[in-house]
Amino acid sequence: MSHRIYRIGHFLDSKKGKMTILGLFILTNIIYVIMLMVTIPMTMIYANDMPLLDMMPMGYDWNYVNSLFSSLGNNGRLVYLRSQLPLDMIYPFLFAITYAMILGLLLKKSNQYKPPLWWLCCLPILAGMADYMENFWILKMLSSYPELHESTVRTANTFTWIKSMSTMFFFGVVFAVLVKMLWNEISKSKYEHQI
Repeated sequence: MSHRIYRIGHFLDSKKGKMTILGLFILTNIIYVIMLMVTIPMTMIYANDMPLLDMMPMGYDWNYVNSLFSSLGNNGRLVYLRSQLPLDMIYPFLFAITYAMILGLLLKKSNQYKPPLWWLCCLPILAGMADYMENFWILKMLSSYPELHESTVRTANTFTWIKSMSTMFFFGVVFAVLVKMLWNEISKSKYEHQI
């Protein structure tokens, strides 16, 4: 297992690995920008300024979901179902793979690609999986509305919360690794200057 993980680390640090990461990063963010600039605003036209469920990191309850779906009306719910959710079925996979590879590369560059730290690369994968589960339950709620069960909302909300927390923790880790890399560079520069 560890041998395979070390091989992945060497791939990430290779020219081919870096080009793969760059390509995935561009594709991931193109999808993200399309959602932010096109499909989410298209859906929110019907929502009376109420944020969509996947844009609520602290979660929601039955009353909020019912109010949102009621505000959306039939047309808004169809746009949510047929425009926003299909793109959001592509994005979690790209997010998970791209950002796991980026964190792996950063850990490799900062000489921290070792156990147990390499398991931090699973954070974006956890976020991606939670995003898929969130989408599944939102799809279920949209398809069955106006029948809306409290247990279904709670389950969707749980996955929204897991997605949000794991994503925030991931970006916190990336920030910490970047600070460590910067600190190492400053320390190295000071040491070389003293010599």
